[in-house]
Amino acid sequence: MQSEFVFSSESVTRGHPDKVCDQISDKIVAGFLKKDPGAQVVAEAAMSTGIVFTSVRFASRFGVDTSALAREAITEAGYVEGRFKARTCTIMASMIETAVPDALTNSKLADMDVDGSFASGQSTVFGFACNHTPEYMPLPIALAHKLVRRLDEVREKKELPYLSPDGKTQVAVEFKASRPHRLFGVSITACQSKEEIPSAAQLQDDLRERVLGPAFASEPIGVDAATRVIIKPGGKGGPYRHAGLTGRKGGADTYGEYARRSDSALSGKDLTRVERIGSYAARYAAKHVVAAGFAEQCEVQLSYSLGLPDPVSLQVETFGTARMDEDQISRRLRRCFDFRVGALLRRFNVLEMDPELLYPRLAVYGHFGRTDLQLPWERLDSVEALRDS
Repeated sequence: MQSEFVFSSESVTRGHPDKVCDQISDKIVAGFLKKDPGAQVVAEAAMSTGIVFTSVRFASRFGVDTSALAREAITEAGYVEGRFKARTCTIMASMIETAVPDALTNSKLADMDVDGSFASGQSTVFGFACNHTPEYMPLPIALAHKLVRRLDEVREKKELPYLSPDGKTQVAVEFKASRPHRLFGVSITACQSKEEIPSAAQLQDDLRERVLGPAFASEPIGVDAATRVIIKPGGKGGPYRHAGLTGRKGGADTYGEYARRSDSALSGKDLTRVERIGSYAARYAAKHVVAAGFAEQCEVQLSYSLGLPDPVSLQVETFGTARMDEDQISRRLRRCFDFRVGALLRRFNVLEMDPELLYPRLAVYGHFGRTDLQLPWERLDSVEALRDS
């Protein structure tokens, strides 16, 4: 990577159609897991104009009303009035049931580590961490998330009642010597929910005062005189303007394209799926590498093969920032962490999680670097063990 460059990342509000589909998908997963912790679920959603389509493949001892869960997610995303709203939109559902699984226990997880039956797919996943922020996230996506959170907040609190749930942000950061140097540019696209919208000048003033200023108030790198700030109205927005699909905002879900990621969606899958639990494990490992002081940036790649519980490959890339050989870091990770799927599920205590509090909330504002959620893959509970391994 060049030492001087500009990098931009995009995030979207919870009412963006792609994000609504992610929330619907994770809401359905949580609904199954709340009734049956051993359920295995893959849920996807698509939406356009006034129609929502859900496709669910599941193995569970209990069923759920997926249409009701979809309407709940749409309501929580903010679509309670207007042309598209939770109460009146058409929802079409496809449900495919497979074999009912046994009850999930820690003993069952241990058994699955032996026979490999939890490696339910083949996937190469990536995790990344860096020292740009206290959360070990790349600065561009961290700032983009802060902006959309604030955009959602002023709408939900009716500070700017003309905003619709749909919106997006982009933050461009200028790097020097591979470190964040200044804020190069910020763009905010705000959609409106009502006919009576403010003038372009009023929209500029409102978003600068109530969104941009508060979001960056505590940041060491903020808007300066040379920062390009673009604020534009986005029209009505929502599903009537553009369609939505589960998993289409993978960059916003992970590292803002600053680092590699799997092309598989994270939302809409229970944690037994290797593409989801593996992505979390790779982030967990990479974050420990940076926290241990082994490197300033770290990407961990895990490759899982069908029927084998262990990853067949673990590779580390530190982009020239390592303080020791990358092969040595890889060996330390292997010694310190058990990357078998069942072992990961035990380490992260998935049986103790409340799915209704976890899954739908992960569907917005990213799966990593979250300080508002007690995510087990964000813990730094084995830094000394890694140093000593």
